[in-house]
Amino acid sequence: MLEIVQKLEDKLKSIDDQLVDPAVHSNQKRLIELNRERRNIASILEVGRRYRVIQMGINGNRQIIDAGGDPELMAMAREELKELEGQIDTLETEFKLKLLPRDPNDDKAAIVEVRAGTGGDEACIFVGDIYKMYQRYADTRGWKLEVLSSHEASMGGFKEVIFSVDGEEAYGIMKYESGVHRVQRVPETEAQGRIHTSAISVAVFPEAEEVDIDIKENELKVDVYRSSGPGGQSVNTTDSAVRITHLPTNLVVTCQDEKSQIKNKAKALKVLRSRLLDMKVAEHQAKISAERKSMVSTGDRSAKIRTYNFPQSRVTDHRIGLTIYKLDQFMAGSIEDMIEALRHHDQEEHLKLEGMGS
Repeated sequence: MLEIVQKLEDKLKSIDDQLVDPAVHSNQKRLIELNRERRNIASILEVGRRYRVIQMGINGNRQIIDAGGDPELMAMAREELKELEGQIDTLETEFKLKLLPRDPNDDKAAIVEVRAGTGGDEACIFVGDIYKMYQRYADTRGWKLEVLSSHEASMGGFKEVIFSVDGEEAYGIMKYESGVHRVQRVPETEAQGRIHTSAISVAVFPEAEEVDIDIKENELKVDVYRSSGPGGQSVNTTDSAVRITHLPTNLVVTCQDEKSQIKNKAKALKVLRSRLLDMKVAEHQAKISAERKSMVSTGDRSAKIRTYNFPQSRVTDHRIGLTIYKLDQFMAGSIEDMIEALRHHDQEEHLKLEGMGS
């Protein structure tokens, strides 16, 4: 383990040397890659250095005990050794978790699709609530959020809203939100005060770049039509809405939010490209191992992952059995504790698989 720490120190020094090279500063793409790699290594080293200090302390105290001599010094060494040995296992596990290979898509922007499921109007209203929750969370992280497509519901909220979030580790964090979200609460229109249960689905994809997915024009069927629903004076009077069908997979994407047909097509292509990348990643994961397709790591969209119970002010994630009793704060965007718990659980599951040699 100490050799790994030293290799990371050497790697960090090499990156720092490159970052002061004028040639690197003239290559924006390379500069971004190096800074991203440096942040990752520095994060691992923060734990690795603590591990090294404690391990060196253990070795030093053992040498004092083995050498014999002053009884008082040996007693102090034994006491300190016991304390350090109590810390080393936890720190070693933390270091191993940091060393796990990262999903190469984690640093990408994310495409998030939220749709109403069972529950009618109440489900649509909850789609709007969840969208606002993610919007506030994105603000706290300094992410850029852009709506790509939306279909408003007559009683409020959305039948569907698709948006992108761009920022540090956007997909790596948001991917744990994929699945069915269930809400239990008394709707405002409920005169008898009965609790209703509704459900929505959340799907999260890494935003694909053109280098990730090559889409040929002859694979696309593009239809234009007049937008429907609210959207300003000119949105509903021109053929600006776009529907793109990817012929090889029969995937269909529509976008009508913009007044410009060109902008709608660009947004629709962004969503299509990301869905195709998601299919490609899912196929690759299926070939690797069924064990690696755990509910947390893949965000199985067929499963109920979370319940929001408003009368009891609690939110429960069923994948890890975590319940938080501050639902108002959670809906206001304070979802960091839940995300971190899911990430830690995911890392531990991968560490178990690494130990099994899979």
